[in-house]
Amino acid sequence: MKTIKKIIIKSFYKKNGKLTPFSFTNKFPIAVKRVYFIKAAKNTIRGDHAHKKCSQFFYPISGSMELMIKTDKINKKILLNETSNYGVLVPPLYWCGVKFLNKKSILMVANDKLYQFSDYIEKFSDYMKYINKKK
Repeated sequence: MKTIKKIIIKSFYKKNGKLTPFSFTNKFPIAVKRVYFIKAAKNTIRGDHAHKKCSQFFYPISGSMELMIKTDKINKKILLNETSNYGVLVPPLYWCGVKFLNKKSILMVANDKLYQFSDYIEKFSDYMKYINKKK
């Protein structure tokens, strides 16, 4: 299984605000095919599934959220907020959920695959079976 990576994203600050450019060139760690934004109520958990083949890059736009990642061997939480200078790249085969900690939190997610329902594993018990078959 590939490892989870924090990817530093350079922002530019001026008196009147912050600019954070994303260039999805061959220097970006995945070939991005889809980008979406998630906004949810405080204490809502979104995601809570795994992907068989899709990698995901999580980047906080505003507010704070907790990225919850687990496998059969790890259980990890990563705090993301609008002042973070990094995003988190999660390869396939990790169970992922995001807990929104503020009512105005927005998360950007970039994927290296287009949406395909068959790539999702939606029950943790099914995920564990799938992981154990891969070993």
